[in-house]
Amino acid sequence: MDEIKFYGHTPPSVAGEPTPGRLIVIEGTDGVGRSTQIGMLQEWLEAEGYAVTVTGFRRSELAATGINRAMRGNTLDALTLNLFYATDFWDRLEKNIVPALRTGMVALVDRYIFSIIARARVRGVPARWLNDVFEFAVVPDRVLYLDVDVEQLLPRVLAVRQLDHWESGEDFLRGPDLHDNFIRYQSALLQEFRTLAEEHNFVTIDARGSVGDVFEALQAEVREALKGMGDA
Repeated sequence: MDEIKFYGHTPPSVAGEPTPGRLIVIEGTDGVGRSTQIGMLQEWLEAEGYAVTVTGFRRSELAATGINRAMRGNTLDALTLNLFYATDFWDRLEKNIVPALRTGMVALVDRYIFSIIARARVRGVPARWLNDVFEFAVVPDRVLYLDVDVEQLLPRVLAVRQLDHWESGEDFLRGPDLHDNFIRYQSALLQEFRTLAEEHNFVTIDARGSVGDVFEALQAEVREALKGMGDA
């Protein structure tokens, strides 16, 4: 990333300097294995001599606590919650991601604006409004989308935890059965991710295979994205 690019208007506070680092985004729904793969990618990249920073949802000092509190109480409507997420994202972009890119680091991001947009679209938030809100986002060097069918996703989730209120869409679905709500919500969410993958040229990785197979596929794409990094 020689010159930082944005999806819309350029925010003055994060523009105007060379950015020799690389922004690599791992996208996908809950339970697909993002965190495991990011941990493995970080370890591998650092062993290869790259400086790496990792960030993800609800990790900003400014907004994370408030979002977590609101989600526990289910107290915010969809528009307000997404503005909260936009605040969290902006804080991390300005204070973590862009500074890392300027110093030549690899920024590994566990979910980007696309997870926020996919979730919001399923809940009926207008796509144009979402695009306007998140136009300040930096265009990544590579978006790697871990794709899986809901039939494979459900047993993975149940193997490690009970079904969750939010990942089952219970904040807006009114069906009485948590299992059925999970299937309905995740099916709709996966379709939104696939639509976004076409709109924004994601690299789609088949996440139905083993952890090792998925990691090898991610490694190959990351190697490609890092070509030329550090060249004079």
